[in-house]
Amino acid sequence: MRAEPKHSNPLKEYLSPHYIHKSNWLRAAVLGANDGLLSTASIVVGVASASETRGPIVLAALAGLVAGALSMAAGEYVSVSSQTDIEKSDIAREAKELEEIPETELQYLATIYEQRGLKKETALQVARELTEHDALAAHIRDELGINEISQAKPLQAALASGASFTCGAVLPLVITIFLPLKAMVYYQYGFTIAFLMLLGAIAAKTGGSNVFKAVLRISLWGTVAMVITAAVGRLSGVAL
Repeated sequence: MRAEPKHSNPLKEYLSPHYIHKSNWLRAAVLGANDGLLSTASIVVGVASASETRGPIVLAALAGLVAGALSMAAGEYVSVSSQTDIEKSDIAREAKELEEIPETELQYLATIYEQRGLKKETALQVARELTEHDALAAHIRDELGINEISQAKPLQAALASGASFTCGAVLPLVITIFLPLKAMVYYQYGFTIAFLMLLGAIAAKTGGSNVFKAVLRISLWGTVAMVITAAVGRLSGVAL
């Protein structure tokens, strides 16, 4: 027997793709990789500007990688966990209010829909139907503004940040180990800016934003960071 053809939605051919569902993991991953690459490279540039031996530079890069990855993961976990605690508290409060003052909550939900453009009667009808279907879910989504896309996921964010920081920090460490010491500062700057531009372009393309602006922004601030740390390292080396 011939398989029945799958019916596709013709509207999908005309709809533009949406990127908001990628925002949580994309933000954490891009932030971690950029931070790992730029902060570790900046540390190496600063130390290389003040040192004439490879050992301290490699140690600085390795320490920056380990400390940065753990710091990023821990910081992301704590901050996102705080957001999760607030969300859980608001949801519990909303559930209690639905038990104690259901009619008031119904009217409030209808008001929200009315403010979004529905007629008063339509807004009340929509609020009633959604309340009958799942009152708490309706209030969580439309009153509190919490949904599957925006809902905080602490462990996911922490792992993404720590892993992406490590991936970004590996490049400066490898350069420190294998490339000539004499021009270490220039190697670090060149490779770091190139990979920062690549990361910026990938993030912009994945998120649907302007690639040129993202690349320009990250290149500018990457250059500023490394120039300042190189200057600090140079001055410290002279002082020592």
